[in-house]
Amino acid sequence: MSRGTIVPIGGAEERLRDPAILQRFADLCGGRKARIAIIPTASQLAETGPGYEKVFRDLGVGATRSLPLETREDCNDPRWLDRLERAQGVFLTGGNQLRLSTTIGGTRVAEILRRRNAEDGLHIAGTSAGAAFLSEHMIAFGEEGPTPHADMVTLAPGLGLTKTAIIDQHFRQRDRLGRLLTALAYNPRPIGIGLDEDTAAFIGPDDRLEVQGSGAITIVDPSDLSYSSMDSAKQAEAVCMLDIRLHILIEGATYDIQTREATAPAQQPSRLPETAETRPEPQEVRSQ
Repeated sequence: MSRGTIVPIGGAEERLRDPAILQRFADLCGGRKARIAIIPTASQLAETGPGYEKVFRDLGVGATRSLPLETREDCNDPRWLDRLERAQGVFLTGGNQLRLSTTIGGTRVAEILRRRNAEDGLHIAGTSAGAAFLSEHMIAFGEEGPTPHADMVTLAPGLGLTKTAIIDQHFRQRDRLGRLLTALAYNPRPIGIGLDEDTAAFIGPDDRLEVQGSGAITIVDPSDLSYSSMDSAKQAEAVCMLDIRLHILIEGATYDIQTREATAPAQQPSRLPETAETRPEPQEVRSQ
């Protein structure tokens, strides 16, 4: 089988009135026949896992279970490993991404998620901290602001489902363009994906990204970067970066990560306002 879909979500996704993102993920995993495992490790709130269990049950998922992976010992427990081996989808909740990397990194859970996503078509979604954790290089924490600065962001190893992107969340709401640019300035090989809240990137096995949600996704493409002052910038000094490409994608837009080509959403025919030229001629009404 091909690689499963990777679904980073920008956080604060709609769960009650119109949970379109979670519904699409549930349908992708099999709908009523799906088995979805929830990993609430990033959160320290006891209600997080059960809360998502209810959300997915309300969406018609046949079997959903929150796995209590609170320690590294839990991440090698055969009970939870068996659940992951049989799951068709895995959902990582929000919270603190360093709790994910320090608890799950290097365990059997991480090995199973990488292997099954790459080889068995296991679909994996993550919201907020869970989204940041999906890529090879994870933004652990950083400062807010639109301008990149030296030492503005700290990177840590992530789950490693993709090497082609660095993901940031709550993007527009928390003014995080500068820290995403800083992360890319360290090594401009991957693209940057900045996710607004209630917005998701459905990244298929062909690395084609589709946008869904009420916000936007900012794509930062450094492949044509011609100059960066990161190597000489002093602590907290602004960084100069030339020839960066940037795309703002809304629902229905796509982006090919391999070819670095963006496509606008399909346009619906617009209705022109009536004018003297476009208004239809009145028809004579005859009595019967």
